[in-house]
Amino acid sequence: MTEFGFIERIAARFAALPANGFEGIGDDCAVLPIGNHEALLFTTDLLTEGVHFLRAATSARELGRKSLAVNLSDVAAMGGRPVATLLSLSLPADTADDWAAEFMEGYREVSERFGVALAGGDTTRSESGIVIGVTAIGRTETSRIKRRSDARAGDTIFVSGELGASGAGLADLLAGRYDTSLAAIHRNPQPQVAEGLWLGARPEVHAMMDLSDGLASDIRRILERSHCGAELDMERIPVAAGADLRLAACGGEDYKLLFTADTAAAARLAADYRDRFGAPLYPIGRITEGTEPVWRQNGRPAELIGQGFRHFD
Repeated sequence: MTEFGFIERIAARFAALPANGFEGIGDDCAVLPIGNHEALLFTTDLLTEGVHFLRAATSARELGRKSLAVNLSDVAAMGGRPVATLLSLSLPADTADDWAAEFMEGYREVSERFGVALAGGDTTRSESGIVIGVTAIGRTETSRIKRRSDARAGDTIFVSGELGASGAGLADLLAGRYDTSLAAIHRNPQPQVAEGLWLGARPEVHAMMDLSDGLASDIRRILERSHCGAELDMERIPVAAGADLRLAACGGEDYKLLFTADTAAAARLAADYRDRFGAPLYPIGRITEGTEPVWRQNGRPAELIGQGFRHFD
């Protein structure tokens, strides 16, 4: 079973239960309107040893930072400001003292950087490796929420940074090259919180999500939720130094923002973004009336070799 198939079965099984004000499954965060034109955003992620990280290749402090950063990225992807987290840890006996203290120091560093409270959590012993569960809570005006389902035919597709560095860093780690600059990028993702807040305030931005599983996988999530297609120009995908096109499209864990915007306002949006953040936005394609992503190279149909991360493979 694929991850999407599993999620669809869960959503169908629970569809008859009361929603209690929450929006349904399908975005980076669950949404709970709280009145006064505001909403809370909830997201959760698991990191498991041997699947999401290698203990020998990642320091405890780096893992503490990363565990929080990837959740804050989800809040940013919906135009929200992160305000609090819940942290659950399942730790083997040999990590209970110094390792755990270093992990928490890394977690605290990112919490302090973004002004996020640690509101609670849980701890337990593990007999089979480290398991980390983080729930992040954000807040935003309801009019600024960006959903995967809001892409419109004719929109320009943007990414908010170069792609592939994290995938190249993972390749270094798997090859035992732990001290490269790319490996450091993989271990230390930088959530685009300020950028997400800024884009959330722009009405010309329609659908948005963060790039965690790779462009090839994540663009499909927008298309499926928005019931549309896309044409993507492979030569316009921004490839990070040290990576290649395959990694940029399929590598995952870049934690940049993938979004669509009204084409008539796209040039002004990109110019304003550069003025605000000193960095470019990268237009990589357009939303179409179809149902699938179509990859093109210099205007001609092309095959993308590879796919994004698949959780159940």
